[in-house]
Amino acid sequence: MDQVNLKRLAKELNLAVSTVSRALSDSYDISIETKEKVLSLAKKLNYHPNPYARSLRKRNSNTIAIVIPEIANNFFSLAIGGIEEIAQANGYHVLIYLTHENHQKEAAFIRHLMSGRVDGVLMSLSSETDDISHLHELKEYNIPIVFFDRVCESISTVKVTTNDYESGYQATQHLIEKGCRDIGYLAFSKNLSIDQKRMQGYIDALKDQNILVNDDFIIHCGNNSEENYSKIKSLLLSERRPDGIFASVEVLAILLYEACKELNLRVPSDVKVISFSNLRTASLLNPPLTTVTQPAFEIGKQAATALFGALGKTAAELEDRKIVLTSTLIERESTR
Repeated sequence: MDQVNLKRLAKELNLAVSTVSRALSDSYDISIETKEKVLSLAKKLNYHPNPYARSLRKRNSNTIAIVIPEIANNFFSLAIGGIEEIAQANGYHVLIYLTHENHQKEAAFIRHLMSGRVDGVLMSLSSETDDISHLHELKEYNIPIVFFDRVCESISTVKVTTNDYESGYQATQHLIEKGCRDIGYLAFSKNLSIDQKRMQGYIDALKDQNILVNDDFIIHCGNNSEENYSKIKSLLLSERRPDGIFASVEVLAILLYEACKELNLRVPSDVKVISFSNLRTASLLNPPLTTVTQPAFEIGKQAATALFGALGKTAAELEDRKIVLTSTLIERESTR
């Protein structure tokens, strides 16, 4: 017999896991009819919330978790610094969990944290995540979660990001002002709202300058570096090669530099390059890389501050609020 949990109740009722969770908690924003349906099925299937897990929430662990996709990206290193500053000021310890862009690892970590190991979670989604049932389950366990950078739009909580759409638009506009007309975009994940917003900024900037959006110039990359490198090389070898390329994340900009070197293409004379990046060594690359730099440390601080403001509340009570900080375009030799 299948385990009776929130996910099963939601599936049988054709409702979202979050709706079922709020109905069981007698939340004011769920209709009486829906509550009755949920309670009726819960009774029929003999569903009971885990009282052990709930009782654990009455005790503080004085620990919070940071769940992030990687540590090599300088953005996350800086964000962790901001989080730790706030955590230490509140007398809390920090546990860091790396998903390595893997959805299954992410879900396993989140479910592990439901045991009462931590008082709250700060999280940036993996690029593979498309099923978020594990995140809804946190609400049943009264563990608050705050998202930063890579956020989950459908979970009601605080989300701390940068102005991704505007920055994507500005980066593309910068290439256009430098004389580029055939501009490529290196996308990182179809699942992440930050990449969708950056790409939409890129598309709208082209349209506003009456430049045709060429789908062949939009390269959808993933977590396999070799495949990404091959796709970037193919773009550079195409009959109509882009004269400018906008990389959505720094790891793709580095692969682009490597591909240009292998193909004897010169940056910026053959192709101009701009990228979202918090690389401290961006100015030391050959040539120095023009970047859209996020206020990563401050994003971490804001996310942690929001989480500590939420500790002690139930996840359903967290205010659905967006905190948007502004990124900075730093021009260097790669677009001059």
